[in-house]
Amino acid sequence: MKVKLILGVLAIGVLSVLLLSCENEQKQKRPNILFIMADDHTSQSISAYGTIFGDIFTTPNIDRLANEGMIFNNVYCTNAICGPSRATILTGKYSHVNSYFKNESGGQFNEKQWTFIKALNDNGYQTSLFGKWHLGSEPVGFDYFKYHNNKSQQGDYYDPLYNENGKNVREEGYATTLTGDFILNWLENGRDKDKPFAALLHFKAPHRPWKPEEKYKDLFKGIEMPYPDNFNDDYKGRELTAGDTWMTMDYFNRIDMKVTAPEGLEGKELWQWKTHGNNPDEAWLPEGCKTQEEARKWKYQRYIKDYLACVKSVDDNVGRVLDYLDANGLAENTIVVYTGDQGFYLGEHGWFDKRFMYETSSKMPFIVRYPEKVAAKSQSNDIITNADFAPTLLDFANVDVPEAIQGRSFAENLQGQTPADWRKSYYYQYYEYPFWHHVQPHYGVRNERYKLIHFYYNMDVWEFYDLEKDPNEMNNAIADPAYAEIIKEMKIDIVNHQNNLCIDKSLGVMRTMTDAELGLVGGH
Repeated sequence: MKVKLILGVLAIGVLSVLLLSCENEQKQKRPNILFIMADDHTSQSISAYGTIFGDIFTTPNIDRLANEGMIFNNVYCTNAICGPSRATILTGKYSHVNSYFKNESGGQFNEKQWTFIKALNDNGYQTSLFGKWHLGSEPVGFDYFKYHNNKSQQGDYYDPLYNENGKNVREEGYATTLTGDFILNWLENGRDKDKPFAALLHFKAPHRPWKPEEKYKDLFKGIEMPYPDNFNDDYKGRELTAGDTWMTMDYFNRIDMKVTAPEGLEGKELWQWKTHGNNPDEAWLPEGCKTQEEARKWKYQRYIKDYLACVKSVDDNVGRVLDYLDANGLAENTIVVYTGDQGFYLGEHGWFDKRFMYETSSKMPFIVRYPEKVAAKSQSNDIITNADFAPTLLDFANVDVPEAIQGRSFAENLQGQTPADWRKSYYYQYYEYPFWHHVQPHYGVRNERYKLIHFYYNMDVWEFYDLEKDPNEMNNAIADPAYAEIIKEMKIDIVNHQNNLCIDKSLGVMRTMTDAELGLVGGH
């Protein structure tokens, strides 16, 4: 009897050791997570997606991620503006639920709510943040952070001010390179190398006002950059919406264009001179330009060269971090994500900035490398949203996803096995108006071929696009009888999405959200 008891105790002990060993092994195998996001970086400036710039401009390090992982062609932002997109990425919830739905007068992010970073931190991950936070509040759930902390949290390109774990520190140098330095130092010296890490690497670049690193200031000197096909859009059939924005080349100010001020201007007078161009009827002619058409082309050339030069530094620093992962045996078990917080206009429709549900601004670049589970040189055309990022990363980390999350894990999609019931359309809603760029609030749905948008704030205007026939969204086909049945079905789809997402369909409520004065945090 005693022998059996002893054997039973030994068996239980051995089983406990094996279970504990298995649990520890599982924890050790959990992937590291490196989430890289560049502010306002758009897919048409990443050579892996194809650009109009050819050999003039390439992004070899970001392209490397695409060659070694999966590139997504249909990842969408649910509200195409910086702060709200970041809030959705963190929470896995739409703007009306996480309560951060606009930058201008939008208040600040509620740091007490659940985020995927908090969940990872609670489950044994070391967490860190470097670069741009841009949510007004101080980050919660991070073991270490160092983020841009000037007044609007937009950050400065040169000699920026950072908040380092609660203390303001000014650093000398170029923001993009400094951000790369910070994460490399943390990876080497700041983390517990026996634990998995989740690091958010958030570059300020290439956000306005597009100040290149010194070594790249003349990168495209003497080159005339190509123009998008629809640079000279006349907004026919979209006069009240696309035709009434403050995003054309006319609205670049002199800070954007790096124009030297006349001698003798000071204080308010100097500031007004520098910011001239922000508002209607302030179009200005650069020296040597005789017409507005010449001025728009001149401004585009200055803009696109500065923008791409800023991206060049981002690509350099992505390469530095990837090289570190390789050199330290971390690449195989690290999920590396590269994205922007939404798309951006590089002259398409004659614009800069974002906000619209149109493809150029709502579509996000999104590339994932995870050698252990994601096939190299793979692609996905599945419709993904930024609300899906959080549950996907938690899925790979073997951390439970709360039921309240509105996004859905696409871990299976990443491994080439798209679920049969994967979504066929997604819902979008933009609230901010009139500042900064006078884009009318709107909502809509986009499926695999068609897009339907409703502009509702002080108008009742619908737009419909057949993206197969009209990929540049130049022809509003809302009145074409050939599409009447499809439009009817898509209006039903809008209501279904609104019901599933618990969106109050009252236009009065939506307008109230636009009008709400919750405090200035993010600006444009």
